Amino acid sequence: MATRADRGSERSVSQTLKAQLALREFVLRGELKPGERVSELQMVERLGVSRTPVRMALVRLEEEGLLEPIPSGGFSVKAFTEREVFEAIEIRGTLEGLAARLAAERGVSRSDLQEAADCLNAIDEVVCRDVVEIDLSRYIELNAQFHKILIELAGSQALARQIERACVLPFASPSALVQFQSRSPESRHILAVAQDQHRCVLTAIERREGSRAEAIMREHARIAHRNMEKALISQRDMDLVPGSALIKRRIRA
Repeated sequence: MATRADRGSERSVSQTLKAQLALREFVLRGELKPGERVSELQMVERLGVSRTPVRMALVRLEEEGLLEPIPSGGFSVKAFTEREVFEAIEIRGTLEGLAARLAAERGVSRSDLQEAADCLNAIDEVVCRDVVEIDLSRYIELNAQFHKILIELAGSQALARQIERACVLPFASPSALVQFQSRSPESRHILAVAQDQHRCVLTAIERREGSRAEAIMREHARIAHRNMEKALISQRDMDLVPGSALIKRRIRA
């Protein structure tokens, strides 16, 4: 039977998670602007929770990289330069490349390889179907699942934590630019190229080709890099990029 202390602890965790999720949404939707100071008391009133969960939620969002401390105390919403956005994508690709190399060098069981192959077969059904529009929500779900499987194949909790941290920045996650990409006439071709890279990295892992597996995943992240370069040209396109409200676009001629 749960004790009063246990129930109190569970409520505290629940309230902190509630505050964290709500604050993250405020930031990502642009309701809290880049550079804006986030008032603890204001958030207490807005979210309807006590100060302790709000304070803990603010700390966690700082750890995620969405807030930054200010000299006078407290936090402000972080703004990202275009350079920082590209660096975040590069970091994610580098870490996933390391995951692929570790998986190849350490070896992966037949059942784990089959799980990854089954996921790719499901992606094929989405990408290769003879339909006018691809089911993007299903593709995003399966793409995230494959990247998760890939990380698990590495067998490194330390690396998994770092990749999770890199992907918290919404514009750096594996499927961040898929919605934008869907506007391109080349969308189906780009998805096919990405899927071929998925197949190639899984084959490299199966054959214990660590360097090749790593190189493929680093190149795989270049698709997101190129999509971001195109998205930054137009505000209309940027509206399809998760977390775009945090990105400071440079003035273009």
